[in-house]
Amino acid sequence: MRVIGIGDNVVDRYTDRRIMFPGGNAVNFAVYAKQCGADAAYLGLLADEPEGRLIRDSLETLGVDVSMSPLQEGLTTERCDVTVKSGDRVFVGVEFGEGTWQPLRLKDEHIAYLEQFDVIHCGCYGEMPEEMVKLDVCKAVKTYDFSEEEEYRTDAYLETVCPHIDIALFSGSSMDEAERLRVREKAVSLGTGLVLITDGSKGQIIWDGTKEYTGCVKMVDAVDTMGAGDSFFTAFVIELVRRGYRKGTEVTEEDINAAAWKGADFSAQVCMSEGAFGFGTTY
Repeated sequence: MRVIGIGDNVVDRYTDRRIMFPGGNAVNFAVYAKQCGADAAYLGLLADEPEGRLIRDSLETLGVDVSMSPLQEGLTTERCDVTVKSGDRVFVGVEFGEGTWQPLRLKDEHIAYLEQFDVIHCGCYGEMPEEMVKLDVCKAVKTYDFSEEEEYRTDAYLETVCPHIDIALFSGSSMDEAERLRVREKAVSLGTGLVLITDGSKGQIIWDGTKEYTGCVKMVDAVDTMGAGDSFFTAFVIELVRRGYRKGTEVTEEDINAAAWKGADFSAQVCMSEGAFGFGTTY
């Protein structure tokens, strides 16, 4: 199985200790897919600066293909400043370096490359919703992380993205029950096959347009919850695809349960180490 994360990359800076870790939703997905046994790659804009080199080097060390993402001068990496309190991450703010931050724009050579993959993942922080339509030519299962901010679940945003993806992930922590129902119904009505809504330690709800499934959580004494949601979703998707999930196919309760437990187990493992996947360095 060939899996790729496209779009955002960041460094997570732990300001209390002045240590930074590589991360970002698309980067994490690629790394976690590799750790789940898939042949993984990352496609995005990597800045030729210490932060970008940290991300590139960590991916190469882990065996994630970055051959289509050379370091580029004049760009900068997003720095997400956080602290950790009782194992939970607390975001402090965002900074950028001296270069320019810009989203990935998919070119013909990118699309030709992406057609080789079985799973393509992107997320709202990549700031490329209008690019999703370009992936319609790819036969891969397309997944998208909408995160928790309201701006990424407006009707206009959903209408831009949902017709072109197969599995959607939303963080439900900031939504009431009515909003969760609205979002999942809207996404499925636009063509998305599965909607997963997470709620931290309370677990997840999975919706296929006709039936609601309840996910699961494996409780641990977490060292760091950075990457907890990304790791759950990655393992969930990988297991579903291994079980034959494709756009338009029906999923069974057995498939959902098996994928959810894979996600819970893997997420619990990830929470026992620092950063999204390690490689901390001082800054």
